[in-house]
Amino acid sequence: MEGRIQKALSGFYYVDTGESILTCRARGKFRKEGISPLVGDRVEVQSAGPEQGVVEKILPRKNVFSRPAVANIDQLVIIASAAIPKTDPYLIDRVAAIAALKECGVVLVLNKCDLDPAEQLYGIYRAVGFPVLRISAQTGEGLEELRSLISGKLSAFTGNSGVGKSSILNALEPGFSLQVGEVSQALGRGRHTTRHVELYRLSCGAEVVDSPGFSSFDAEEVNLELKQHLAETFVDFRPYLGQCRFVGCSHTKEAGCAVLEALKKGDLQNSRHQSYLRLYEELKPLKAWQEK
Repeated sequence: MEGRIQKALSGFYYVDTGESILTCRARGKFRKEGISPLVGDRVEVQSAGPEQGVVEKILPRKNVFSRPAVANIDQLVIIASAAIPKTDPYLIDRVAAIAALKECGVVLVLNKCDLDPAEQLYGIYRAVGFPVLRISAQTGEGLEELRSLISGKLSAFTGNSGVGKSSILNALEPGFSLQVGEVSQALGRGRHTTRHVELYRLSCGAEVVDSPGFSSFDAEEVNLELKQHLAETFVDFRPYLGQCRFVGCSHTKEAGCAVLEALKKGDLQNSRHQSYLRLYEELKPLKAWQEK
């Protein structure tokens, strides 16, 4: 039988075959080969008793993320907010760059719009070209549009802690009753409520992964591969790449840089270039021998 891994916990893999959820162990060969089945994997399983099974084979993957450990993601749904806790655009840009590297789509969801409409964030990312939604998990505003964007796809929900990922999932599918963390007024951030990675199937035909916040999500994805392709992962930079005066332009301060010229003309968002510079400096020290 074939199915998709919905949850991985304590060495057990919960595989949805379309007819039932099988609780599976993985063959020892995966450990010997240094491969672990991941949430989101399409797998072949063999029955091992009532509602029990064994993962025999992992089917080819579209992509793989390290933290959270998931595979075959179609799009990252980045949850952000201009209310408490307020999202730094750099966090959005960092995750969007990783999504581009992994050939994932990006949907930006601005939650808590009943408290703050997030005009600045909305303007920045509409100009970039990402689908941008204003929603409220409390009032229901924008939820139908979000359902249409995630229907038929496997999406990973991510965002800084307390921004409302679990609240949005609860609003999309009230039967989930996921734990929702309170936002600390003193710290301006939420307590982590998502303890493990789990894939949920929604009645609208979407599959979604609820994952920890930004810091856990992308810590291991900021690597040498991202350094080598950083400019391309900023999708709004792409029309200008290859037009710079010098080969190997870093798009940071060089004369004749097409990206900097576009920035000067207002064709690129300044906050996006600032995020690029921060990532560039963060990745600059990475060397190939360190990656190995």
